[in-house]
Amino acid sequence: MDNQHKILTDELIKLLLGGNAHASFHDAIKGLKPELRGVKAPNMPYSIWQLVEHIRIAQWDMLQFSKDANHESPKWPDDYWPQESAPASEDIWKGALEQIDSDLDEFIELLEHSDIYQPLEHGDGQSILREALQIADHNSYHVGEIIAVRRVLGDWKSS
Repeated sequence: MDNQHKILTDELIKLLLGGNAHASFHDAIKGLKPELRGVKAPNMPYSIWQLVEHIRIAQWDMLQFSKDANHESPKWPDDYWPQESAPASEDIWKGALEQIDSDLDEFIELLEHSDIYQPLEHGDGQSILREALQIADHNSYHVGEIIAVRRVLGDWKSS
């Protein structure tokens, strides 16, 4: 890996982990009151649980697509959004958070050990670089929504 490629990969990892120009996923959910996970704020279409679960499903799909030519994506949009506004249990909530972390770690491992510019053979022009940017863009958008919901619900830090 040449130095410029390493610089780009390192910056992509920072972008995926968040916390530079925007709050990280973990910042967004830190201190969230469990009773607010399933609340839909006024004029907001999703609860925090639905946003977290959507992040999990979409990120999992992008990871699987990046590494498995036989992967079949869920049906859009129905299978990317949970119907339930709240997790069924604490274990379900924790499992979703753990999968978000483990899938992101696995994607970062793929990013570090792949030709990020090479189009994926099973895609139509996608590459690991494109998938990394898409995961970062997608996750940061929905992290912002989580924070917006928390603000409306009066459960976000002021500074």
